[in-house]
Amino acid sequence: MPASRKLSVVTYNIHKGLSQFNRRLVLHEIRDRLRALGADVAFLQEVQGKHVANSRRHVAWPEVAQHEFLTHEGAHCIYGMNAVYQDGHHGNAIVSRHPIHVWENVDVSHHPLESRGLLHCEIEVPGWKERLHCINVHLGLWARSRRFQLEWLSERIRASCPSKGPLIVAGDFNDWRKKASRYLRDELGLSEVFEQAEGRPARSYPAQMPFLTLDRIYVRDFSVDAVERHVGGPWARLSDHVALAARLSR
Repeated sequence: MPASRKLSVVTYNIHKGLSQFNRRLVLHEIRDRLRALGADVAFLQEVQGKHVANSRRHVAWPEVAQHEFLTHEGAHCIYGMNAVYQDGHHGNAIVSRHPIHVWENVDVSHHPLESRGLLHCEIEVPGWKERLHCINVHLGLWARSRRFQLEWLSERIRASCPSKGPLIVAGDFNDWRKKASRYLRDELGLSEVFEQAEGRPARSYPAQMPFLTLDRIYVRDFSVDAVERHVGGPWARLSDHVALAARLSR
């Protein structure tokens, strides 16, 4: 199969560039790890767009927003600001090797205590007839909120994506009860890459001893060639979530 028909993706909740319990700034190490993976598309959650207090507290805090800091030369990035507070804001980001032509951040906050969004973009992959639709999600902590947010996600896909063609929905679903996969399969024909490859979602939280299946990569119109959890070694000292990756083909 020609190389242009293959795609590598990663989803990672970077915990605002701080280690577990917010003890250390680890954003530089996260950047190194992500660049070493060389994914075509990275879905990042809890990306800090701005934080005045942390920028003063950490000497190595970057002068640019985290999504810009994590974007390698020649890549493209977008950022969806979700949570805004006195010191700054954070949200979701997508970093792509290929051009991003259209994008929108959709507010799916269910209540005032949690600000959530769906970051949706269209990517022009060389050699593909259709654009790749990508949606980066970070769903709520409450089960009732997630039910509404999955419905809003479904409505967004039906309204703004073609009925067929390449689609990836990835991120932190906070779905320890494992309700999302059946809903997305039945409503939208999406399959989760680890379920397809190994029979169940990947354990991704907490990073040092993961037992909850919070993070997912759902796809349509792709075959899953390989999946990988990035655990142990340097990864265990970074975010409180595990980075999940997949190699896909069409």
